[in-house]
Amino acid sequence: MFYGFDIYYLILVIPTLLISLWAQAKVKRTFHTYSQQAAVSGMTGRTAAERIIERLHLDHVRIERVSGQLTDHYDPRSHVLRLSDATYASPSIAAIGVAAHEAGHAAQHEEGYLPNKIRGALVPVARIGSSMGPLLAIFGIIMTFQPLITIGIYLFFGAVLFYLVTLPVEFNASARAIRVLEEQDILTRNELDGARKVLRAAALTYVASALAAIANLLRLVLLSRGRGSRR
Repeated sequence: MFYGFDIYYLILVIPTLLISLWAQAKVKRTFHTYSQQAAVSGMTGRTAAERIIERLHLDHVRIERVSGQLTDHYDPRSHVLRLSDATYASPSIAAIGVAAHEAGHAAQHEEGYLPNKIRGALVPVARIGSSMGPLLAIFGIIMTFQPLITIGIYLFFGAVLFYLVTLPVEFNASARAIRVLEEQDILTRNELDGARKVLRAAALTYVASALAAIANLLRLVLLSRGRGSRR
């Protein structure tokens, strides 16, 4: 029921929230472990990214430092690869793995990788859908106004699509990272295993976000159907 105890929130949303918390803790723990282990090559996150960018002929891509930890990202609009304080000057396995992953995103953008293009097109939809969709749907349920419920659910469905399309984009960027790190002998075989663990842990956070979005969408659908069955 909606006005009292929300059973759908308990059985759908709370478990995915717990999974998200676990995934966040795991990526921080794994990153910390391999941020304490320096690569034999002596490269930092920045120098590794520079070498990869040169190897992939991404001459127009610039590298900048950004504050924080695990705030690394590639900005396709300005062609800037931003590395966090924990990555930029660190010679660790974790830093090199993360830098290579972001360089993988730059390569995706350069090549016109289809899932990445779809994800980019869904960004405005996701921004509106994730914030407005649930609000409109729940307000429509309270007001028993079906058109508003439908609009809210469809808006949030757009956000769910964004989270789902993000998965192959992230997996592909990580696969590119490991491949180029191996081809360029930036990391040894044992070090590559550590980089894989860091990137897999990071990927789990995206899986958890997708599961949480699906759970919330299903909750809204079930709540709306429950309202309809009581009319």
